[in-house]
Amino acid sequence: MTWPESVQEIIDHFQEIDDKFQRLEVLMDYSSEVNELPVGEWNESNRVKGCQSIAHIEIEIVEEKVSVKAAADAKIVQGLQGILTLAINGLLPEQVLNLSPDFVEEAGILNSLTPSRSNGYRTMFDMIVNSIEEAI
Repeated sequence: MTWPESVQEIIDHFQEIDDKFQRLEVLMDYSSEVNELPVGEWNESNRVKGCQSIAHIEIEIVEEKVSVKAAADAKIVQGLQGILTLAINGLLPEQVLNLSPDFVEEAGILNSLTPSRSNGYRTMFDMIVNSIEEAI
C-alpha cells in the first residue's frame, strides 16, 4: 500500500527496531507528539470508550485540514495517540477516511502491544474516522 509521507516515516522508523522492548520505549517517546487536550476539556463525547486507560481524543477540521488533540493517563496509549497525531494532522478529511489503521501493523508496533492495547488503538482510530464522517 502507498502511505502518506507522514505515515511512511513512522513505518520506516519502527521497522528499523528489532527489539520488542525498544519498540515500546520508542512508542512511549511518541507521546510527546500529542497536541495536548487539556484535562478541563475531557468529557464523555471525547473519551475513548473501551480503552483500558483513561484516554480522550478530539478532532477538529481547521481550514479544511484535520487537527487532532489527545491525552491519556498511560504513556503507551499517549504514544499511540502521538503516532495518530503525526499520521493524521494536516491531512484532508478524505485522506484520513482513506487511511487504513493497518499501518501500525506494517510498522511492527502491534506485535509489541497487549491485545487490549491493540484494541484501544483500533478504537481510537475508529473514533477519529467517525468524528470526521460526522463533521463533513
